[in-house]
Amino acid sequence: MTTKRRVFSGIQPSGNIHLGNYLGAVKHWVDGQDEKENFICVVDLHSITVPQDPVELRFQTRALAAMLLAAGIDPDKTTLFVQSHVTAHAEGCWLLNCVTPLGWLQRMTQFKDKSAKQESVGVGLLDYPVLQAADILLYDAHEVPVGEDQKQHIELTRDIAQRFNHLYEEPFFRLPEAKIPKSGARLMGLDDPTVKMSKSLAHTRGHAVRLLDEPKEILRSFKKAVTDSGREIRFSDNPEKAGVNNLLGIYKAVTGKPNDEVETDFANARGYGDLKVGVAEVVIDFLAPLQARYKALMDDPAELDRILAIGAEQAAAVSMPKLRQMKEIMGLVLPVSSN
Repeated sequence: MTTKRRVFSGIQPSGNIHLGNYLGAVKHWVDGQDEKENFICVVDLHSITVPQDPVELRFQTRALAAMLLAAGIDPDKTTLFVQSHVTAHAEGCWLLNCVTPLGWLQRMTQFKDKSAKQESVGVGLLDYPVLQAADILLYDAHEVPVGEDQKQHIELTRDIAQRFNHLYEEPFFRLPEAKIPKSGARLMGLDDPTVKMSKSLAHTRGHAVRLLDEPKEILRSFKKAVTDSGREIRFSDNPEKAGVNNLLGIYKAVTGKPNDEVETDFANARGYGDLKVGVAEVVIDFLAPLQARYKALMDDPAELDRILAIGAEQAAAVSMPKLRQMKEIMGLVLPVSSN
């Protein structure tokens, strides 16, 4: 019997999850549930490296979990849990802090970029790559799906794992691999087709299609999408046709049709207005069942919390024994039961 490769994915509970997030990441998680052993973690501890409104953070944490479930994450196939529900993550981070040189963290590109924009920088912002390393290493993950912007952090995770293994002279940690998604559904901003559809810009009306947008808002966003002065509706590498190309790419990603069929569907279009409405309609139909499932989950918080509690138990069953071994290797006295 072949052991499935284990995958660890973390996603921050901030709002504005859009169609690009779904097609670029979540859909891959859903489609790969039978092939690999997946752990998906709502990383609320990472969120508090910058100031958060407590009420909003609690809401967004539940909302993200509900969205992932509504999008097709099956708790019978995937371990879905909230990071702070499994104490091994924070404990593991401290243990790894003690073997991680400060200089490694100070040279992280994201830390340098983010700290340059802030007058006061919290220790958490510097240290969160170590927490990320603990997230991954505690599960002996083979793969970590990340974007290019997180690749450096996975390299750091490998460095920390190798340093631990070297210091304690045993191959304790598996070295995970960063998995950069193959170029596929790369959705660009509707208001600027030269810029990738971004979670941080999704609050800007007309930039992105958020998964919970109402049909009339989706239609408005597409009707206002930037195109060009032409009329031809075909896939093209011409930079001037980036807007049309993006609309066709969204239609292709949502319908699963090949390029020639996509172009055929719009062969009788009277212009870009028909294209925009056509793409909006398939997106609205595509999101309707997801939105209904999301609403049902958010209307039943007890059931949502029950699913997350089961996920936390499953995650702890893997990570806590690994943490206990770490403590033993590092020379800590392990507690014994008083019974």
